[in-house]
Amino acid sequence: MVFSWRGGPESRRLLLSILFLSAWEVGSGQLRYSVPEEAKHGTFVGRIAQDLGLELAELVPRLFRVASKGRGDLLEVNLQNGILFVNSRIDREELCGRSAECSVHLEVIVDRPLQVFHVEVEVRDINDNPPVFPATQKNLFIAESRPLDSRFPLEGAWDADVGANALLTYRLSPSEYFSLDIPPNHEQVKPLGLVLRKPLDREAASEHSLLLVATDGGKPELTGTVQVLITVLDANDNAPVFDRTLYTVRLAENVSIGTRVINLNASDLDEGVNGDIAYSFSSDVSADVKSKFHVDAVSGEITVTGLIDFEESKTYKIQVEAVDTGFPPLAGHCTVLVEVVDVNDNAPQLTVKTLWLPVKEDAQVGTVIALISVTDLDTGTNGQVTCSLSPHVPFKLVSTFKNYYSLLLDSALDRETISDYQLVVTARDGGSPALSATASVSVEVADVNDNAPVFAQPEYTVFVRENNPPGSHIFTVSARDADAQENARVSYSLVERRVGERALSSYVSVHAESGRVYALQPLDHEELELLQFQVSARDAGVPVLGSNVTLQVFVLDENDNAPALLESGISGAGGMVSGLVPTSVGPGHVVAKVRAVDADSGYNAWLSYELQPASGSVRIPFRVGLYTGEISTTRILDEADAPRHRLLVLVKDHGEPALMATATVMVSLVESGQAPKASSRGSVGLAGSGAALVDINVYLIIAICAVSSLLVLALLLYTALRCSASPTVGAGGLGKPMLVCSSAVGSWSYSQQRRLRESSGEGPPKTDLMAFSPGLPPCPVSADGAEEPPVLMDSSSKPLVSMVVYPYDSST
Repeated sequence: MVFSWRGGPESRRLLLSILFLSAWEVGSGQLRYSVPEEAKHGTFVGRIAQDLGLELAELVPRLFRVASKGRGDLLEVNLQNGILFVNSRIDREELCGRSAECSVHLEVIVDRPLQVFHVEVEVRDINDNPPVFPATQKNLFIAESRPLDSRFPLEGAWDADVGANALLTYRLSPSEYFSLDIPPNHEQVKPLGLVLRKPLDREAASEHSLLLVATDGGKPELTGTVQVLITVLDANDNAPVFDRTLYTVRLAENVSIGTRVINLNASDLDEGVNGDIAYSFSSDVSADVKSKFHVDAVSGEITVTGLIDFEESKTYKIQVEAVDTGFPPLAGHCTVLVEVVDVNDNAPQLTVKTLWLPVKEDAQVGTVIALISVTDLDTGTNGQVTCSLSPHVPFKLVSTFKNYYSLLLDSALDRETISDYQLVVTARDGGSPALSATASVSVEVADVNDNAPVFAQPEYTVFVRENNPPGSHIFTVSARDADAQENARVSYSLVERRVGERALSSYVSVHAESGRVYALQPLDHEELELLQFQVSARDAGVPVLGSNVTLQVFVLDENDNAPALLESGISGAGGMVSGLVPTSVGPGHVVAKVRAVDADSGYNAWLSYELQPASGSVRIPFRVGLYTGEISTTRILDEADAPRHRLLVLVKDHGEPALMATATVMVSLVESGQAPKASSRGSVGLAGSGAALVDINVYLIIAICAVSSLLVLALLLYTALRCSASPTVGAGGLGKPMLVCSSAVGSWSYSQQRRLRESSGEGPPKTDLMAFSPGLPPCPVSADGAEEPPVLMDSSSKPLVSMVVYPYDSST
């Protein structure tokens, strides 16, 4: 086998460098092999893997494959040793016809990374076709009166081979009457001819049989023969003569039927019937010529009768004879050479071979998506083709070889923006008018997991009433993932942490698919006022992406705790409050005080005190403060009053329904001097009680002023934060709110506070103040996800003003 390179030593070195450094480009050289036609199966062609700089061990992993245009089974590569060999019979004449050059173009493709090599395998001609004459016998009729040196044309032989194998030499069997006239090489259009060397005598020899042998230039030589039978005729002395023996005509392809090619003219010196001439095609003219041309027997005009296609045949050689009507008839001969002129009648043809579909949206710029080849059957400018691509973004066409292009990724893809592209490749030739062809390439963009699930907002506030049923639905979280299929399938889970001494998962759970959040047990406002936790949303892509959302679940108070009485410092036995009252005291004297607390909060913890009326119509000289629980005299006591009074005090909260407790107060009347110690102790007690009340009022005023100041400060801070970029609040950034309610009568009641431990950062908490006005109530999220304005009402159906104070960490 012969291995050759186009280009000099510099081209070889350049090509070798490019083969190692480039994935698909070809340098100035081209890898070429040659193989003779008719080679046996398995014939060695070349070590293609070694010549391309590829290791044998990487052929299979890199998906080494060979593709050829047209018949793809002629040549094959052994992946074990990297040898290119003949796979099936190669017939050069069948593959390339009469073309002087014949080669098989191969595309060698390897992946990881993608590389495309172009290899040409030249098919060398061997002398496997003998010369063939149009017929096995040629009959000539020659008048005996023909002068010496008369020439009689013969149709030469045809050899399917090319080059030296098709160079024919002729020899004629020995004859004293005829010799063979062989035209020189530059006049090969001129046919062979028999030349009369000795006058004929029909009486001496009426027939002459000659053998014409054609020998080609191959090794070994092959020959073809034709028997020439010459019949000697008597009579007619002058044959018709054309004014020229060779006519050359240029004819455009695709001319219409009936187009005139040429008008032939022959003359005969004879007169009468011997001078009348009829034109016809020679018997040696092929059927193809007869189907495309017609000669008028009288006028000698040749016209077109069939399709003239430059791509089918570039020239037509027509043998025409003019025969007179004498006896014997004499004939003159000429040759008409029709040269077909190419016109732009063939549009380009596109072949698209996709390599990497669908394309991942994270594919690197420069990724080869498809290989495109284009052909045009026309020649010259009509066969020069250029390709263009629309739309241009984000792809481009790059020419890798003559009439071969690669479709490359030119910029980054984003499936969430555009999921598929409809590309149109247009091939246009250089003819006038230009012809074009288009091919559509559908490029689908495959999704990669590059988008994390996203919640509509980073934090949700949920209000749930305490004592909810176990397993009740309190909220639904939902996250959206812009990816597709598995990459967009979102699952939800809790971000586990400790809530006090218990795990978060003992309080709530979240459904992995729907995102519905359930309370696993009844919530107790007195135990847990705020439950803050995070829900995580994760997709099913690789790698897994996710995000978190914070839920603040406020447990709203229900009136589920009755007022509880506190032990008084002057309590008697049995839990009753007792007191000694001198008979000399005036109205408003504080006798005793009932103390009670309510574990609830807000209106549910706002207590009022009532004195149950005595049985009968007896009016007792005592009253109880509605909100203080202080029992005082209503008038001056005298001896007419009973010495002992049993008072029943009813303590009620303002919940719905209201819960209550009762306290029994025993009041004994004594003379002013009988109980100095008791009076002293009572005075001390009352003085202490009065001082305590003064202190409580002072503290209450201070608290109201502080809360008002905090409200103003919070509004200023809120305005400043709204005007600037607010920082992200972490999961543990907010602390337990403190709810302070203002009653309809203007006094303040404080609910019993419980600390809620949260996983916040170290450091002293500060306070944010959020005030809800009865006229413009906030709209918290209810248990079913809808928004409900939480308007808190007291027992008189008057709205309360509530303030929620949030501790926050200054570091967040």
